[in-house]
Amino acid sequence: MLLVIGAASILAGVLYTGGPRPYGYEGLGELFVFLFFGIVAVAGSYFVQVQKLPWEAFVCAVPVGLLASAILVVNNVRDIDTDRRAGKRTLAVRLGRERTRRLYVAMLAGAFATAPLPWAFGSMTAWLFLSWLALPLAVRVARTVRMRTDGPALNGALAKTGALQLLFCLLFAAGIIASGGIEG
Repeated sequence: MLLVIGAASILAGVLYTGGPRPYGYEGLGELFVFLFFGIVAVAGSYFVQVQKLPWEAFVCAVPVGLLASAILVVNNVRDIDTDRRAGKRTLAVRLGRERTRRLYVAMLAGAFATAPLPWAFGSMTAWLFLSWLALPLAVRVARTVRMRTDGPALNGALAKTGALQLLFCLLFAAGIIASGGIEG
């Protein structure tokens, strides 16, 4: 099973920009990033370690996948004009700049909203809210993505979105550990 998941992950990486119909240029990049950098990476890593897949592993994968996808969204909103001219039909090109900006904000909000769900359903503790310490950075970078169109500002937002994912995930992992981990 692990070999199948590994092969699928490698294939997904290659087909993002390669092959006869790169899915990254067909508006599916964010979906595949969410699946492979969120669900597969987190739930798959958990499964490899404990040989179980409780619902919490999937729920904890959601904010990670949303933030990974948000990195791609800010990259694509920055490149929307050049991608359109090049015939790339990324999700940003398909949605347009304003709706893509709203999608970015929704992804960040979704990450923060889903992180405490295992606490809300009683399987972990309120330590999961530790991830919310990253909220000020999320607000600042979301403001930049919503208000700016220039390359340098969006390059900075791209880097800050990566930093946001790192900070959020470190805090989220600390919250999971402080909660006693995922029980399976």
